[in-house]
Amino acid sequence: MSATSYDGYEGLNRLALDRAGQAEAFDAIGDRYDEAFPHKEGQLASGAWLADALPAGSRVLDVGCGTGLPTARQLSDAGHRVVGIDLSPSMVKLARDNVPGAEFHRLDIADLRGGRLGGAGSFGGIAAYFSLLMLPRAEIPYALALLHDLLSPEGLLALSMVEADVDDFTIPFLGNSIRVSGYLRDDLRRVVRDAGFDVVGEDAYAYAPSSTDVPPEIQLFLHLRRA
Repeated sequence: MSATSYDGYEGLNRLALDRAGQAEAFDAIGDRYDEAFPHKEGQLASGAWLADALPAGSRVLDVGCGTGLPTARQLSDAGHRVVGIDLSPSMVKLARDNVPGAEFHRLDIADLRGGRLGGAGSFGGIAAYFSLLMLPRAEIPYALALLHDLLSPEGLLALSMVEADVDDFTIPFLGNSIRVSGYLRDDLRRVVRDAGFDVVGEDAYAYAPSSTDVPPEIQLFLHLRRA
């Protein structure tokens, strides 16, 4: 797949409607999200890599910014110009309160086509922590191609997914239901390379929310450079 092969593809437009239930779930969860996920060592380490590897004052997109913690704050504190997007109005409000030095918008990833926040090559870096797992697998390559296009040459993407062989699978989540997808790690590497990225680093962490007694999941963090 070329980095711009999403052009003309209508699936992402449809998905913005299909995911309304996802946004409603996170609206209901609100600030309980950070209470349920208090320890984010993997995300903090990955965010530190992105913050340090980018040129000073880079413009950085935080896809699925949630409450703005820890990533948008981490990047903003490092001196980068952070633009966060999230489907949930409640999450966007919390992010604005938590990280007043950043810019936040209630947008779906599909809304970024057509130059909505600056267009091709307008970001030096992108963070996408556990946001693309909200998409069906069929949509993830197109979303990655879109993010590739938004990056400047040799721009950086910090991506995290849960390692699981599932596609658009409904799970209970903090009293709500959400749909998630995942890959086994070899498959995830292939998908990001096919989207035009070089893998420059990788980490894996076992993690379980503090509010549940479910077995730990394996979180994959890939550090990617636009090829």
